[in-house]
Amino acid sequence: MDISKLTQEEITRLGDPSDPRGEAGIAMLTRMNLSHSLLTERALSLVTFNGNETVLDIGCGGGAALYKMSRMLPKGKLFGIDHSQTAVGLAAKNNAADIERGKMNIQRAQVAAMPFESDMFDVILTVESFYFWKQPQSELKEVYRVLKSGGAFLLALDEYGREGLTDETKQNAKEYDLFLPTKEQLTQLLCGAGFEKIVLHTYQGSDMICAEAKK
Repeated sequence: MDISKLTQEEITRLGDPSDPRGEAGIAMLTRMNLSHSLLTERALSLVTFNGNETVLDIGCGGGAALYKMSRMLPKGKLFGIDHSQTAVGLAAKNNAADIERGKMNIQRAQVAAMPFESDMFDVILTVESFYFWKQPQSELKEVYRVLKSGGAFLLALDEYGREGLTDETKQNAKEYDLFLPTKEQLTQLLCGAGFEKIVLHTYQGSDMICAEAKK
């Protein structure tokens, strides 16, 4: 199959954003590395890094957020997980130098049962993955478990549940079984997991939302 002859919609359908795989999955993830750049930057701007933090990217996709954070953390340690083996492979390829020198670790894992010790991370980020979490309350509790006391959790989405969603967004949510939480749902879920100091950031002229929460 010649991926270059397919439309973005066809690539997305074949690649499957819920579990990227194959050539179409790689093409889709590569596109997302670019299209999610502004959202990632907005989320990361909510934290002041010292440069030596231990951080985790949940649903790391093609690895662009890990690459950005690595530039911000000269003495830090970075971890990434994704349940897609295709995503893990691409993220590892795009961050090969950091992995080679032991600064970064990327592995296949589920957010519901992460292979990390409790109180391990200073900052945890997830960009555009929360749509696919099947048990968000219990999975957020797992995020809370591995976050250090005083640590920050950043949850970033291009779309959230609200009035005025486009027909295309509604169709995509239905086709790919996406969870589009409202502001109220996000706050309730984060509170239910134990998080405190929850702030929801929205941006004029944009459908993006970044949730900032502390342990």
